[in-house]
Amino acid sequence: LQAYRYADLLCKESRWSKAIYVFQKAAILCMLPDADVKTTGEDIVALFRQVEGLKQRIAGKSIPTEKFAVRRARRYGTSPPVKLIVPALEMMYIWSGFSVLGKRADFTESMLITIEKEETLLKNETHHNEYYMDDVCLLQLLKGLCLKHLGRLLQAELCFSQVIQSEKQLKYDTYLAPYSTFELGLLYKQQNEREKAVRFIETAKNNYKEYSMESRLHFRIHAALSSMKVTPAATP
Repeated sequence: LQAYRYADLLCKESRWSKAIYVFQKAAILCMLPDADVKTTGEDIVALFRQVEGLKQRIAGKSIPTEKFAVRRARRYGTSPPVKLIVPALEMMYIWSGFSVLGKRADFTESMLITIEKEETLLKNETHHNEYYMDDVCLLQLLKGLCLKHLGRLLQAELCFSQVIQSEKQLKYDTYLAPYSTFELGLLYKQQNEREKAVRFIETAKNNYKEYSMESRLHFRIHAALSSMKVTPAATP
């Protein structure tokens, strides 16, 4: 609930991006128990449906994170709405939050428990909707990140690899494949397997186009390659 209060404060007092702040607030609420949501008096579906109308254009261009939030919120525009899976954790990853929280094993364990609970719920569903594989892959990416920060590197590798292998089954969240490829490269970098690390990071850079948050990943790729003394000229 404390996270919700800060998100609500940003919605009311910050002018930077109403679309992001409303999405963030709704994302936090939809991960809270129903009893806690009731105490806020908020309507989660109504909040998600506001997001698209709040999108801005600056110098004729949309803000990439707003475009991402709008795409995610569209699942609530249908009747009945299709619930997002751990959207607050997904946004945390997009904003590089895992690299900060990953330094705290207790927080990371808590996130892993949340992800594994969602994984179990998803597996036990009798009817799989059109977002099923996208949701499975999102959970695998986030689970892999938690396992990596907890030092369980082989399990993390399996999670990232599963997303990459499921690439052709992704319908909407195609960004998950290049991001997982990049994270696998970083995992190899952490294990001092430089050649494999460079190969996977360059694959993430060169083999994927026109997906959500592409420019954000390219900044991360540039930083990773620079840290390994690989110049852009050295990439194919």
